[in-house]
Amino acid sequence: MPGRRAEAPGYALDTMFAEIGERLEAGYTLPAGWYSDSAILALERERIFKHTWQYACVTAEVAEPGDYYATRAGHIPVVLVRDKDGNLNGFVNVCRHRGHVVMQGSGRRETLQCPYHAWTYGLDGCLLRAPRSEREPGFDADNYSLFPVQVGTWGPFIFVNADLEADSLEETLGVMPETIAETGIDLSSLKFHHRGEYVIEANWKIAVENYLECYHCPVAHPGFSSVINVDPDEYALASSGYVSTQRGPVRSSVLEGRKQAPYDATGEIDRSTSVFVFPNFTVDIIPGPPNMNAGSWIPIDERRTLGTYDYFFSEDVPQKTIEEMIAFNEQVGAEDNSLVESVHAGLESGMVEHGRLLPTSEHLIQHFQRLVYSYLS
Repeated sequence: MPGRRAEAPGYALDTMFAEIGERLEAGYTLPAGWYSDSAILALERERIFKHTWQYACVTAEVAEPGDYYATRAGHIPVVLVRDKDGNLNGFVNVCRHRGHVVMQGSGRRETLQCPYHAWTYGLDGCLLRAPRSEREPGFDADNYSLFPVQVGTWGPFIFVNADLEADSLEETLGVMPETIAETGIDLSSLKFHHRGEYVIEANWKIAVENYLECYHCPVAHPGFSSVINVDPDEYALASSGYVSTQRGPVRSSVLEGRKQAPYDATGEIDRSTSVFVFPNFTVDIIPGPPNMNAGSWIPIDERRTLGTYDYFFSEDVPQKTIEEMIAFNEQVGAEDNSLVESVHAGLESGMVEHGRLLPTSEHLIQHFQRLVYSYLS
């Protein structure tokens, strides 16, 4: 019996794309089934995550020769390593023998060794030793190096891309460096504070879409809205290429001391700036002393998402202020996580086939969904 194409609910993949494209242009959302269908996630992994730049870690993790850091580019295991000459290398972190993940966590080593059968690779990815391989006629270690990935850096961030022919990181970041520079942040003055992780019981696209609008902020984020002016005439949205940006000024009542904020929001940074780079990287800067929070959403499966976030502060920010700023961010994050999990449950019910966006307030979602559609179609 010939195999069947995978299907999203109500749509055969070979006939559905034209209709979906028309609906997106009219202001409707992607089909509800795309948020809980394993076939759609398989397409996303193949057509999006295998070909786009993914945030890996901070440069401090692999600063010295021999340093390594194991991470993922979407679903693809990747290991970053600094070789003896100071070069930053990236490889698919999968042994060429039987597919075991080679390295876990982070640390410092002179070689990379798979814990399954001790196949050992150099910091340049070349296979150095494969026990008993000398007994095998015609075995050539040069044929079994670790597969390389593209590696790029910007500021304190390292990105990887499994597609060796993909556009450069610079092209993908587009206006992002300029946007961050306009905030007054000096990236070289920021120090990495810590990384956090969390799991959301929701599809990764729902987390992104929630991030890309503040239409919900007055209702769902009273603390954030008490500090940042989220009124539609003040809260600016923009999109360019793979980048979407949101900017909101500090409320005058906070600046003038008529309203107490959860932390001191009257420092060098005078507005909130949130930048998203397709498909899943974010940078957030909140008003106050120099700070930055960078993160990403990585699909675990079609119903669960791993979120990561890395905090940065300038050295002169008092510890008490840091704690208050982190608490402020994490309160907003907890509120968002509850929202996206509820959205996932509603979409998975199948009772609403397509949502209806308000593009004036949600056009960044429309921009994101068009990019998803273009990659999958």
